[in-house]
Amino acid sequence: MPLIRTTAATAALGLAVLVMPGRAAEPRWPAASDAGAVTPHVVVISIDGLRPDAIADYDARVLQRLMAEGSYSLSARTITPSRTLPSHTSMLTGVPPAVHGITWNTDRTGETGAVEVQTVFEAVKIAGFSTAAFFSKSKLKHLNKPGTLDHAQAPTGLSVFSAAETVEQAARYIRYRRPNLVFVHLAEPDAAGHSIGWMSFAYGWAVRRADGAVGEILEAADDAYGEGNYSVIVTSDHGGHGRSHGDDSDADMQIPWIAWGAGVLASGQLDGLVRTVDTAATVLWLLGVRSGADLHGRPVVSAYTPEARLAAGATISGL
Repeated sequence: MPLIRTTAATAALGLAVLVMPGRAAEPRWPAASDAGAVTPHVVVISIDGLRPDAIADYDARVLQRLMAEGSYSLSARTITPSRTLPSHTSMLTGVPPAVHGITWNTDRTGETGAVEVQTVFEAVKIAGFSTAAFFSKSKLKHLNKPGTLDHAQAPTGLSVFSAAETVEQAARYIRYRRPNLVFVHLAEPDAAGHSIGWMSFAYGWAVRRADGAVGEILEAADDAYGEGNYSVIVTSDHGGHGRSHGDDSDADMQIPWIAWGAGVLASGQLDGLVRTVDTAATVLWLLGVRSGADLHGRPVVSAYTPEARLAAGATISGL
């Protein structure tokens, strides 16, 4: 039986954390996945409100290491409107707001429920993989369609989880349950941007906090899967300027997109446009899962080695 552990942070939030006494069995390839694949483990990390230029300006050392060892774009583009919930919905469904229908940016789960189009979690779950998501904002619960996530965490009401709170539980779950697909959302930069301003001192502090949190997630993934046995995508939902975001300016629309880990080509900066809708398609391509939806995004195959492209080649036509 799992143990119930309550930390000071989780007690204050009224949360109880399940701690498993032993690790889960090593995940196997699902029989439902009939296409090729690059890896059985994918970690997607979204740093809310992270501008690409903030990575160098505030010396985000973990992200800089991932960029040096992998492939990246500092001119990837999010969707319009460049706001948290619509952007994350496009990131995790592979379609624009005109298709997924999420144009608002508040927690309306009580009146509208989950997103109606297929999410990446749903496609992966149908293929037989295990899934988990750790949301730092309650409005991202719209992405938690019933039966698509084996584990989901999100705050209630208007509260926002800190990176420390989110990563504590995400790292524990990764180590003990080894999900095939895990999504982690970090909110600090966006909160600092709205409070004090994008590219302010407080925003820089928040970027470094999020950067350290990425390092903790990778440590947990190393423990769970083994070094080099998983693939990572780090990105953002939008940038920002002043104390706001949401328009079609480069400051708001440009986002970082970093690929690192299993199958990734250490080629540095990517040529060509990378879009936030490409994230979902790339996740499915990495896992060898065929989507049941008509995705607008495409796998960012230029970020991956010739061997990875060969292994996952059967999936490309299916996306």
